[in-house]
Amino acid sequence: MIGIYDCFGYGLGYDVSFEKRYQLIKNAGFDCVMLWWSDKFGRGMGYQKDVQYATDAGLLIENMHTPVHEQNCLSFDNLDGDSVFQTYLQCVSDCYEYEIPTMVIHLPDDKYPINKIGMERLDRIITEAENHSIKIAFENLNNIKNLAFVLGSFPSKNVGYCYDSCHHINYAPNIDLLARYGDRLMALHLQDNGGTHNQHQLPFDGNIDWSVVMKKISLTGYKGATALEPMNWDYERLSIQQFLDLAYEKAKRIDRMRTE
Repeated sequence: MIGIYDCFGYGLGYDVSFEKRYQLIKNAGFDCVMLWWSDKFGRGMGYQKDVQYATDAGLLIENMHTPVHEQNCLSFDNLDGDSVFQTYLQCVSDCYEYEIPTMVIHLPDDKYPINKIGMERLDRIITEAENHSIKIAFENLNNIKNLAFVLGSFPSKNVGYCYDSCHHINYAPNIDLLARYGDRLMALHLQDNGGTHNQHQLPFDGNIDWSVVMKKISLTGYKGATALEPMNWDYERLSIQQFLDLAYEKAKRIDRMRTE
C-alpha cells in the first residue's frame, strides 16, 4: 500500500475541504492516509469526520497522529502533564471508536527525561491500548534516549516504533534506528530533509539516500504502507492535485525499492 499524511499544507485552515482533499488523494493513486488528530496547525474542529470522509473516498486509515503541542509535558507533575496524559487516553478511546488501528506519539525531547510520573502515565495509556487492541507507535525525533527507555520498558506487542526518515538524519544520523527497532516497526513517516525547513520534502528532493533507507526497511520485515509525511512548503507553484500526483510518483518509486 501507498499512503500519505492528510495535512500536507495548502492554506492555513486548509483552502480545500477535507472531504474534497481525500478524493484528490485517492485520484492521485494513494491507497491509505495517516490522519492528523487535533484541531491545531490550522486544522480546526470537526477532524473526527475525516474518518468517514476518507472511507467514503475509498481510502484506508493507516494510523492517526496524536497532538504534539504538549509532548514535552508528559512527566510534569502539573496541569500540563495531566492534560497531555488525558489527551493520549482520549486518542486511545477515539482509535477504538473510529476503528483506527494505530496511533503515533511523540515522546518528549531528551532534555525532558521521562520520570516515574511519565512512566506511570505511559503504563496506563498502554494498558488501555492493550484492552482495546490498539497499537501505539513511538516516533523518533530529538528523543533517542527517551525512545530507547520506553521501548525497552514496554515489550508489549501493542507498543512499537514509528520511523521518521528526516528526523533520523537530522537528529541521530550515526544511529541505525531501523536495525535497532526494526522488529517493532509499526508505522513510517517518509520525508526528505532539504528545502527551506530542512524537513518534510518529497523523496529525492533532499539529501537522504533512499536506496539505503528502503533496503533497511525491507530487511525489518515490515508489511505496512509506504507512507509519506510531506508538506507543500517548497511546492507552492503546484496545484494540490499536481502536488499529490508528484508525491504518488515518488512514493511508488521508493516503494519499489522495498523489493529490489
